[in-house]
Amino acid sequence: MVVTYVTGMLVTLLILSSLISNGIFTTKIKIRSIIMQNAYASDRHTDELSNASSSTSNTSLSLVQTIPLPNVTGRMDHLGADKKGERLFVAELGNNSVDIIDLREGKRISSITTGLNEPQGIAFIPELNRLFVANRADGSVNIFDGKTFTLLQTIRLNGDADNIRYDSNNGLIYVGYGNGGLAVINAASGEKLGNIQLPGHPESFQLEKFGNKVFVNVPDDDSIIVADKKNLKVTSKWTLTSARENFPMALDEGNHRLFVGFRDPAKVIVYDTESGREAASFNTAKDVDDIFFDAVNKQIYISGGEGAVDIFKQRDMDHYDLVNRIQSAQGARTSLFVPELNQLYLAVPEHRGQEAQIQIYEVG
Repeated sequence: MVVTYVTGMLVTLLILSSLISNGIFTTKIKIRSIIMQNAYASDRHTDELSNASSSTSNTSLSLVQTIPLPNVTGRMDHLGADKKGERLFVAELGNNSVDIIDLREGKRISSITTGLNEPQGIAFIPELNRLFVANRADGSVNIFDGKTFTLLQTIRLNGDADNIRYDSNNGLIYVGYGNGGLAVINAASGEKLGNIQLPGHPESFQLEKFGNKVFVNVPDDDSIIVADKKNLKVTSKWTLTSARENFPMALDEGNHRLFVGFRDPAKVIVYDTESGREAASFNTAKDVDDIFFDAVNKQIYISGGEGAVDIFKQRDMDHYDLVNRIQSAQGARTSLFVPELNQLYLAVPEHRGQEAQIQIYEVG
């Protein structure tokens, strides 16, 4: 700041010397006023640069480990985590398998290869030690023992079972499926309790933890649906006009902000969850499929199939800055952020001789 101040002073004095020689300024008061204004501007500019630097410090991601997945081919889909046991579950749709990875050892320790039919969504329920897997081809939801991975139960839905979410407040599993449904399942019994009717196949959806709203992306209908978790009724529909193909979604419940990732064009639009209005937007990597909000570090992680992970800083609820774009791998569009472990896990499919793998990024 001292260097900036001195430099600004020297430039100002040179300019004033020229002005005085031409008779433009003749009083010391005017000269002093100009010098102080220039010093203030230089000081303010230095502070702005300093604030910009501090707002993005320690907010990027660092690749700390790569775990190979030999003999896994085809598309890789969503991931789940056993946070306490430090295990990662990977739905490998194209390979018709689910891999279990020990994060402490940094290696695959088991695979599920039976009972599956193009696995997509996945969720681990710690209090029950059960693994739920949603299958695209037949719309089934498998329940596996979390230790032996024995198939315990199969729930039949009407095709294309996809994203899974667990509401730990009431012990319920929510599964998006078919041409327009959100199934509600008792996690302990496996009984289907109800259904939220939607106008098209649901992609990512988010549940409020402290409220009763569920927000659902329905790209087939160019809409975002808001429903009530208690009465299983749609309460509002936000029709999309400025972008299409809304697949991933994340929620900042504290600030009433919903982050929705679009593929056409590649961008995120931030919505006010109370009114549905567009509060902000920013361009992202292409072919996005997962997005996460890091409430502790106030940043957003976005994985795109073009081969990039974007990190955005939340300055306030309506302003976001790109911190970094990390080059990952072609087709690596699904990921999972686990705040308790301070890590982002990226699923990298086999591509042109590069074997499938999990890339682990640490925040900081």
